[in-house]
Amino acid sequence: MKPGARALGVAASDATDRSALAGALVRADRVVDGFAFGSCTVGGTDATESIRTLFQELDREDVRYLFVSGVAPAWFNVVDLRAIAAAAARPVLSVSFEPSSGLEPALREHFSGDELDRRLETYLAQPPRRRIDVNGEVRFVRAVGLDEDDAARVVRAFTPEGGRPEPLRVARLAARAARGWVADEPRAER
Repeated sequence: MKPGARALGVAASDATDRSALAGALVRADRVVDGFAFGSCTVGGTDATESIRTLFQELDREDVRYLFVSGVAPAWFNVVDLRAIAAAAARPVLSVSFEPSSGLEPALREHFSGDELDRRLETYLAQPPRRRIDVNGEVRFVRAVGLDEDDAARVVRAFTPEGGRPEPLRVARLAARAARGWVADEPRAER
């Protein structure tokens, strides 16, 4: 991978009602090249649209890949990776960091009726999680627009050390910093 290849990492940091979303544009050589911010509802169903909007507002044609931290930020606000890939016209990779038997049991525990059906429909339509080793650490990747081998290659290329891809590491830091700005207050009052 060329050192100047860019990926946008999107991570969330939850507050009470709103979750701060941060997008960090990072080159493969670890140079941070831009940020974009948004929010989504904790426990809502707007994460997909919020990530699409964040990508569009960044307005960078040089983004080659879009990384998302997990598929359910903001307390089960399930992300539709295929919809994001279609809107961005780029490969999308969801990276998670813990082994899991899946979200379906937790979704069934916390939601019912239409709220459950909507989340399950989105969740079950996502590509399967694939286990990959990154710098001696196990990660789980879902990919749209890349086959399994290419997805592993891209994740490794953007993870120069440790197990968290650099675009997601930087986005996570930015989302945590932005959380206080987004948290539960209308922007007009700021």
